[in-house]
Amino acid sequence: MKVAVILSGCGVFDGSEIHEAVCTLLNLSKQGVEYQCFAPNKKQSKVINHLTREVEENEQRNILVEAARIARGNIKDLRDFNTIDFDAVIFPGGSGAINNLCDYGSKGANCRIDSDISKIISDCYECKMPIGAICIAPVLLAFVLGKYGITLTIGSNEQVIKAIEQTGAKHKKCSADNAVTDNKNLIVTTPAYMLATSIKETDAGISKLVSELIRLGREQNLS
Repeated sequence: MKVAVILSGCGVFDGSEIHEAVCTLLNLSKQGVEYQCFAPNKKQSKVINHLTREVEENEQRNILVEAARIARGNIKDLRDFNTIDFDAVIFPGGSGAINNLCDYGSKGANCRIDSDISKIISDCYECKMPIGAICIAPVLLAFVLGKYGITLTIGSNEQVIKAIEQTGAKHKKCSADNAVTDNKNLIVTTPAYMLATSIKETDAGISKLVSELIRLGREQNLS
């Protein structure tokens, strides 16, 4: 198997949550699965000082360049992604997922998904490719695929649950160390730091997500 991992920058407050991204890559590697990281080659919506948590008003950063820090430089422009090259795709969480890959962070239920991200999610779904989403990233799936009645989790945040259910998606509460599998729609989600209080909990949930995604991918390859 080969899995695409879609990053949204570097850092929980303005990009991909680093623990979630690294746990994803580590668990894929431990399962013997090849992966390739991708990120949009565009300016991120804002830059946050992760020490003070304040917005750096005069600073600009590129999502792809920042995400390359996590991928150790082994990353490609999102526009180079092709569904035919992969067996599954995973979206780690972090604020970048709802600010760089869509504008849910600022517009809530009225958000729009980045056109390239929306196309990838739609194409993967239509190709029956398993999709994994972590932490807040399931919001992306809800706003693109909610009309199909998909089931997912973001933990227990009632405000986000309401927005997700308005899309037609179904929400299932889940602990940080577990994952929710929608076998019919080939989607696996886990709350991670939406609920987790430690990297250990986060890793446990992501480990289950990766295992389930691999199972679904192998079943699809056999069908």
